[in-house]
Amino acid sequence: MSSQFIDLQAADGHRFATWVAEPGAAPRGAVVVLQEIFGVNSHIRAVTERFAARGYLAVAPSTFSRVQPGVELGYSAKDMEEGFAIKLRVDQLPGTGVLQDIQAAIDYASTHSGDLPVAIVGFCWGGLLAWHAACQLHGLAAAVCYYGGGMTSNEEIARQPLCPVIAHFGNRDPWIALDSVQAFDRAHPDVTVHVYDADHGFNCDQRGSYDAASAMSARDRTLAFFDQHLK
Repeated sequence: MSSQFIDLQAADGHRFATWVAEPGAAPRGAVVVLQEIFGVNSHIRAVTERFAARGYLAVAPSTFSRVQPGVELGYSAKDMEEGFAIKLRVDQLPGTGVLQDIQAAIDYASTHSGDLPVAIVGFCWGGLLAWHAACQLHGLAAAVCYYGGGMTSNEEIARQPLCPVIAHFGNRDPWIALDSVQAFDRAHPDVTVHVYDADHGFNCDQRGSYDAASAMSARDRTLAFFDQHLK
């Protein structure tokens, strides 16, 4: 297995850094990994490499690069404040904004895996972006959303996915109300929603909210979902 940053180019000419992890043998499929509000940091790179270790070509585009390239934050309160401010600037981009970069990452993953099926998985803000990708972009065979902040709002619930989707939430998440998760679940019988006895960010082993049992259960369900749709 090997991993490195490369530059990709979106349709409008914007170039952005992307962490690419290649499996040690011919890939079985491809996965696009979408960052939290902390950049393509050591945790996101490790997640990407774990997918590569499972046999997938895995790529993690920098979704902050249009407003601030090279962001790599930790998980302190100060880091969270900084990351949230950068995320707000990305949200204010005109047109399709960062979705262009995600589409370029999907296209790269497809081409460099030998045109194998591509899934997308995102965490926190990346979970919301994964939902947007599932509903608006092309070339995806599956999407996985981890505690996507904002994706249970009425506006997001109204979207319709173009590929199979599963979503992971925590029932103790202070940012995503459980009743809104239940409303999302009712509105989308086509989406498999899993709720864990956990807090926001339960998958990240660098955060105080990490929950090993929930993370392992969500990982196993995600990999089973990929086995089902990436073939």
